[in-house]
Amino acid sequence: MIRSGKLKPGDKLSSVEQLAENFQVGRSAIREALSALRAIGLVEMKQGEGTFIKGFEASQLTFPLSTAFLMNKEDVRNLLEVRKIIETGTAASAARNRQDPDIKAMGEVLEQMKQVNGDEELGEEADFNFHLALSKAAHNPLLSALLDHVSGMMIETMKETRRLWLFSKQTTTEKLYEQHLNIFNAIVDQNEEEARQAMLFHLESVEKMLSHYFEETGGK
Repeated sequence: MIRSGKLKPGDKLSSVEQLAENFQVGRSAIREALSALRAIGLVEMKQGEGTFIKGFEASQLTFPLSTAFLMNKEDVRNLLEVRKIIETGTAASAARNRQDPDIKAMGEVLEQMKQVNGDEELGEEADFNFHLALSKAAHNPLLSALLDHVSGMMIETMKETRRLWLFSKQTTTEKLYEQHLNIFNAIVDQNEEEARQAMLFHLESVEKMLSHYFEETGGK
């Protein structure tokens, strides 16, 4: 009924007794169903008022995925593939929908990137903040939530490799800055295809760097 739109956000559900009668099941089955719906964020129970249908919020998008298993080369490659699929489209969307505050936010992060100079934590933070600002520039909250989750997994997965290696070499940080600058310029120019290609080039470069890291360290 929720899926079909018969029950809409804000609607109050009937009592447990009435629902049990309507669906011809026991009250315990209704209570279990309501608990499950509450757990996944579809309903909320207000003390003394009853149970209400909730509206979908992109910020509630979660995945039952643990980053603990994303530790080998193949897992990282798969995660990078997901990023390429999502982020190239996001970059194009940002080029189409960006507004002046978005340009300002991305520009400020690029200035941070200039100051990295081998500071691994600053490099990691600036990189993440740029992709965060870019996702917001797309003005699609669902896309932002999805991208933020994937980016978060990326950081957690490669705490050691990405932070300690990717941002510790001056030539690497300079390349990363240039790649982000190219993405930024395409978005400023509202050139969707150029933004898409610049993002793809950036992520493929990251993939090559990480492959090189695994080769250097003998990672699986």
